[in-house]
Amino acid sequence: MLPDKDGPGVGGGQSSPEGEDTSVSLFREYLRLKTVHPDPDYDAALRFLERMADELGLPIKKIEVCPGRVVLIMTWEGMNPTLKSILLNSHTDVVPVFQEHWKYDAFSAFKDAEGNIYARGTQDMKCVTIQYIQAVRRLKAEGRKLMRTVHLMFVPDEEVGGHKGMETFVKHPEFQKLNIGFALDEGLANPGEAFTVFYGERNPWWITVHCPGSPGHGSRFVENTAAEKLRHVMNCFLDFREKEKHRLNTSECFTLGDVTTVNMTMVKGGVAYNVIPPEMDVSFDLRIPPTVNLQEFEKQIREWCREAGEDVTYEFAQKHMNQNVTSTEADDPWWSAFSGACKAMNITLEKEIFPAATDSRFIRAVGIPAIGFSPMNRTPILLHDHNEYLNEQVFLKGIGVFERLISTLASVPARPDEA
Repeated sequence: MLPDKDGPGVGGGQSSPEGEDTSVSLFREYLRLKTVHPDPDYDAALRFLERMADELGLPIKKIEVCPGRVVLIMTWEGMNPTLKSILLNSHTDVVPVFQEHWKYDAFSAFKDAEGNIYARGTQDMKCVTIQYIQAVRRLKAEGRKLMRTVHLMFVPDEEVGGHKGMETFVKHPEFQKLNIGFALDEGLANPGEAFTVFYGERNPWWITVHCPGSPGHGSRFVENTAAEKLRHVMNCFLDFREKEKHRLNTSECFTLGDVTTVNMTMVKGGVAYNVIPPEMDVSFDLRIPPTVNLQEFEKQIREWCREAGEDVTYEFAQKHMNQNVTSTEADDPWWSAFSGACKAMNITLEKEIFPAATDSRFIRAVGIPAIGFSPMNRTPILLHDHNEYLNEQVFLKGIGVFERLISTLASVPARPDEA
């Protein structure tokens, strides 16, 4: 196979490079839409998705949850629409790129001789969007009728915290009307043969500690300075960081999602070399697994601050407290259907807590079970990284995986509470 030389004009649902699967051409067309922060072209994504819905013969709803932030939903109604529905969720936005570090234009969707497609969003998560669409297209082409209704939801702003996207939408009456019983959302690639599946997430806490102190001239030993308090706070947080890192590195059964990560991300204070500042601030990014007692953990933070000085205070820029996890017990009907379908496809699953944050946390917070799953094995984890890519064969295999999963999940028998 020769490396691809076609420009951005190829795609459009009309033509595709010679010999290229039409699903791959569609994927590459979607990758070329610049839904990149800080100014994502959401209108282009909405036009593309409306065209997809039209091709699939599915009705759509568009809900503007915040000004300029639209959630689009395609609905494939089931034969028994009173039953709880299946949600296929994906976000349309992607994170910024530093083009100087990329081999190819990050929005050209260049395909090399090995079939690797390079573009921002190949893994996170435009692949899954197109896989959902193409899986539904295949099922409909086969004349399949599903018992449960399936909603394909496309949301904005996941990459900037979801505040104007899913976090707001789960409280909207239109979300409640969807009557969702089970949701699929994004996961991560797995470099090995297995596929990773995520049943929970760590809670992000963004905290700033304020350390006031005695000001003075830089030539003197002033007592009770902000810097001395800052040092104590930093040492407490970073000593704890070392302990958690050690736990991760010495346990064979721990993954990153099982420990608390601590990273010092900002330090603020001072005006001149020779002036001891009256205040210094330090900020940390904490990611806390659902196994940790959050009240006890905050008590520990309070104690660290008290030890540093009675006037040392802290405040949260972000403090997520929801610790809902999705059942992966054998007797859970949703998990049984999901894992059973994977087993039938000879897919090995590795269950983990997601180390970062996705829109799944908002779905779980309103009591809906959600699984994070992106069918990408034999693939290095490159989300948010330079030269993000996905191989076309891995991408195509994922369509078949979702085809099986969607039909299986939409066939889960009516539960007692649905009778």
